Amino acid sequence: MTVPGGRWIAYWDPEDETFWRETGERTARRNLFFSVLSEHIGFSVWTLWSVLVLFMGPEYGLTPADKFLLTSAVTLVGAVVRVPYTFAVAVFGGRNWTIASAGLLLVPTVAAFAVMEPGTSFSTFLLVGMLAGIGGGNFASSMTNINAFFPLRKKGWALGLNAGGGNIGVPVIQLVALAIIGASGGPRVLLGVYIPLILAAAVLAACFMDNLASVRNDTGAAKDAARQAHTWIMSVLYVGTFGSFIGYSFAFGQVLQSQFGRTPLQAAYLTFIGPLLGSLVRPLGGRLADRYGGARITLWNFVAMAAATAALVAAGLAESLGLFAAVFVVLFVLSGLGNGSTFKMIPGIFQNKALDKGLTGEEAVAYGRRLSGASMGLIGAVGALGGVAVNLAFRQSFLSSGSGTGAFVAFLAFYAVCFAVTWAVYLRRPAVRTPEGAVGRERVGAGLRHAEV
Repeated sequence: MTVPGGRWIAYWDPEDETFWRETGERTARRNLFFSVLSEHIGFSVWTLWSVLVLFMGPEYGLTPADKFLLTSAVTLVGAVVRVPYTFAVAVFGGRNWTIASAGLLLVPTVAAFAVMEPGTSFSTFLLVGMLAGIGGGNFASSMTNINAFFPLRKKGWALGLNAGGGNIGVPVIQLVALAIIGASGGPRVLLGVYIPLILAAAVLAACFMDNLASVRNDTGAAKDAARQAHTWIMSVLYVGTFGSFIGYSFAFGQVLQSQFGRTPLQAAYLTFIGPLLGSLVRPLGGRLADRYGGARITLWNFVAMAAATAALVAAGLAESLGLFAAVFVVLFVLSGLGNGSTFKMIPGIFQNKALDKGLTGEEAVAYGRRLSGASMGLIGAVGALGGVAVNLAFRQSFLSSGSGTGAFVAFLAFYAVCFAVTWAVYLRRPAVRTPEGAVGRERVGAGLRHAEV
């Protein structure tokens, strides 16, 4: 099947092991690689202002509260645009939308290059910063697209790798900024580095990616996913994992500057470590979920995140920079691990919904793939709103007390809520066996299998 203006694959059945071995896996991996590249650049552009604010000294006239508000606005736009980006894959095709979404990243990058100088008004910085939010949308379209390429048994690894490779865009841009600051370069040098990279991502997507005809024009899938209670339950859990990751990525450097008096260069030496390790560990979270069940890994991950947050409160009260930085890095790692395990839960949940409806075989697989792909965009959007909450919480905490301790106490309480939700919805009831014709895997509660979710 060929459609003018794009490369389309008419037949795609990754659950067929012969098809997967002979044709599917090679094609899926190629699309995964270039999807990761585009999403990686998108994450870098989205978190661009977490780095630019480190360059903005007293001559820019911005207070710490102004900077937290600026990064909150960028995060908010990135969360909101994930919803239409989820629809875009069905409307335009995964390859075609990857080309377009990569090209759109030129808009905020060039705009920032134009205004990045002392004397520019805060309202201008706020408006241009919000443009960078479109980089956050690349995650939703990329995950929806890649979800359709891989079989259920491989989704944890594939989605974890796709998202982790994208997440690495956060520490990479921070490392590039560190090198530029260390060389006494300015923010425009950083922006100039990324413009040709954006162009390269768009060209490579055009040359090497494919569209799947099976996901085209199914815009109703997102509406159906929005009607599912599990979409919103998983959104809460993803606020706790990804919301923490992206919120801390924006805020870490500012907290070090505002609470511990670090210079931009000193802050930059530390800020990239947490996002880097959190990104690298995300595929491991998916792999562990493939083996032990996403709900189990997610549950105990929230326990560890709560413990790390309590340690951060203690480190802040003791004014121990070394302990604070070390535990913050651990919290980043845990958020990345949880990102992988929560996203692994989604395909299993909707596959089980298909079994509950009495569907079997390819019909059940198609149903689960359709709803899980659509729900990922919505869950990703709500999860990213957690990053807005993180930055607003830090802003209020610094306005009220001059430190981030109050914000960490609030985060600790939220992780406790996430633990309770995970246990109550996905792990509380004992597992039972499905009939032989219904895939033959364990199910939990109302048709949920903790072996998969």
